[in-house]
Amino acid sequence: MSPRPPHPPSSRAWGGAGLAALLTLAAPSARSAEQVVFVSGAFRRSIPVADLERLAQTGEAVGLLGDALRLGGKDPAEVGKLLNHRVTLPLVLTTRLLSTGFGETALEKLSMIIYPLKAPGVGMVALRSATILGLEAGSGSLSAVGFLRAYPNEDVAINLPALQSALQGLSGMGNVVKEFLESDLGANLERVKPPGAPAKP
Repeated sequence: MSPRPPHPPSSRAWGGAGLAALLTLAAPSARSAEQVVFVSGAFRRSIPVADLERLAQTGEAVGLLGDALRLGGKDPAEVGKLLNHRVTLPLVLTTRLLSTGFGETALEKLSMIIYPLKAPGVGMVALRSATILGLEAGSGSLSAVGFLRAYPNEDVAINLPALQSALQGLSGMGNVVKEFLESDLGANLERVKPPGAPAKP
């Protein structure tokens, strides 16, 4: 019997190698994001995650964050509420969904917007990890602050042009999600078995 040919590289093969690379790049003491870095070409501006947490807890914006909200005419208290807003998601089903073709496609697209600053190639790994760990820490719910606390790299980059493009197509993505949830796959997601588990009867 001839040996099996090696598996071709694909976007689904980022698991172990990507996670190892991410952990290598992250400082040993860095267990969550410390800076959110807004990127647009050569432009970069960083906001400490501690300032975002302060805004979420007190409604008070300081430093560059305060300046940005003031210039944008945004109410800090309202932005703080958005940072605290929690989305409830079942941990097990979300983990399974992120392992489907649909979930990996969503992660791949999102990783073009949000990614580790010094390791953009493992953005999918970081997103999946932050989502699962954040949901676990939040007992099945996730907020923006909870996501950042669970993000496994100290510098989170946000690509502003890519974010603007994604926001313009947000309504279209809502329709895609709605169609997925109404499909057979979405309706029967509970029957998707985790690796190594026996199939449900």
